[in-house]
Amino acid sequence: MSEAPKRPAKVIKLNVINEPKDSYTGGPSSLCPGCGHDQISNVIVASAWENGIEPHRIAKMSGIGCSSKTPAYYLGQSHGFNTVHGRMPSVTTGAYAVNKDLLYLGVSGDGDSASIGIGQLIHAIRRNVDMVYILENNGVYGLTKGQYSATADIGSRKKKGTPNETQPIDLCALAINLGCSFVARSFSGSKKQLKSLIKAAISHKGFALIDVISPCVTFNNNDESLKSYGYVKDNNVTLHVADYIPNRAPMEEIEVPEGHYRDITLHDGSVIRLETISEEHDPTNAVDALSALHAADAESKHVTGLLYFDGSKPSLIEDLGLVENALIDVPDNELRPSREILDKLNAAFLS
Repeated sequence: MSEAPKRPAKVIKLNVINEPKDSYTGGPSSLCPGCGHDQISNVIVASAWENGIEPHRIAKMSGIGCSSKTPAYYLGQSHGFNTVHGRMPSVTTGAYAVNKDLLYLGVSGDGDSASIGIGQLIHAIRRNVDMVYILENNGVYGLTKGQYSATADIGSRKKKGTPNETQPIDLCALAINLGCSFVARSFSGSKKQLKSLIKAAISHKGFALIDVISPCVTFNNNDESLKSYGYVKDNNVTLHVADYIPNRAPMEEIEVPEGHYRDITLHDGSVIRLETISEEHDPTNAVDALSALHAADAESKHVTGLLYFDGSKPSLIEDLGLVENALIDVPDNELRPSREILDKLNAAFLS
């Protein structure tokens, strides 16, 4: 009797640091089936894996809300801190000041960021904390049964209740006005664009805000909602097609798109290539970015892509003038001044 043919061994694909993708996954999701947040989690996994970030060099941060549950679903081998409602930016600021060598990946929601945590967000932006801040924006409070959040558009109507009549807060416009050094908007249904933006944000030095419209399938995914999957797909003004080119990839091997494009070099030498497919947009011009947002808002549309970028702004660590080594690695005998130095400092204050 002949032996059954052996199945070929499964080939496990590794990234540039020889890690399988499983090293970047997490536990099973408990969110509603079809939630846009799960797609964002999948893109985070792919982005961290493709960028070759060591899992133990990542700190995933969150607050409270459906979005803030998602760190359990990705990067299971990374550090994590789930803060109280709206306090993720300040906790991240403290952690970053002590250990600047970690990649800080914060995930928040429109309730966590645009209401109770908006003051925290503002100060993290103005300090230019070196972190990726992903805002999973669905316009409702999913955990408390679907009340409108501060980002709900005027006229938008969820599955039950009257249309929203309160002026929304556009966190991208707010961030640009505050001088945020990387501001983008995307859609959970635009996987390619979102992955390029997240990978670029990981390589950026400074605060990177990505506002991701993520439909709530339970409360806010009906035709009358301006943040539903169907509405965003049909009313999306895309500024450009974004491609991320890692610093290890020779530029001559990258296919150059037809038409107008612009290369933006990031801190680590990686490049984000922006191919314009609509009107001309200069992502280094804050006025252009705000104009694009206001023009889209006037037509009840959502503008997506890299809105604004400034690679020259110093990060918080540079502003503080901290030592090259992370403070967590500096020994106590170097951190604590001697008695003689303390006496000298005190005498200088008294003179």
